[in-house]
Amino acid sequence: MKYLVFICLLLSWSASANIAVIVHPSNTSEISRGDLNRIFSGKLGTFSNGNAIIPINQIEGSPALMRFNDLVLKKNSAQMKAYWSKLVFTGKGTPPQELKNDEEVLAFVASNPNAIGYINPDKVNDSVKVIETF
Repeated sequence: MKYLVFICLLLSWSASANIAVIVHPSNTSEISRGDLNRIFSGKLGTFSNGNAIIPINQIEGSPALMRFNDLVLKKNSAQMKAYWSKLVFTGKGTPPQELKNDEEVLAFVASNPNAIGYINPDKVNDSVKVIETF
């Protein structure tokens, strides 16, 4: 019995660790996993259709940001903060805009064809398109 409880807890934890990367439903650009890393590292600024990309992060310390950094960027939040600090200080980059939570990211991406962000997959609705899940 205790093994069954452990397995259920493990499965529910792994499900909550997922991230859905979302774009506006009208966005038909091809976006690879490598592109996601380059987008959120400031190295890729336009979609394949030529439109400027507006990457959206969640606020520092949020569980979604920590999961995204770990799963997608393969860095922890401290490493990403140091990375962006260096780019901003040298004038070579601007970090993604930050929003407070899944709901704000969902609303922003749903209203902006050039936005890309990430949220908990449980929060996805038909106002956005999921392009990748981690």
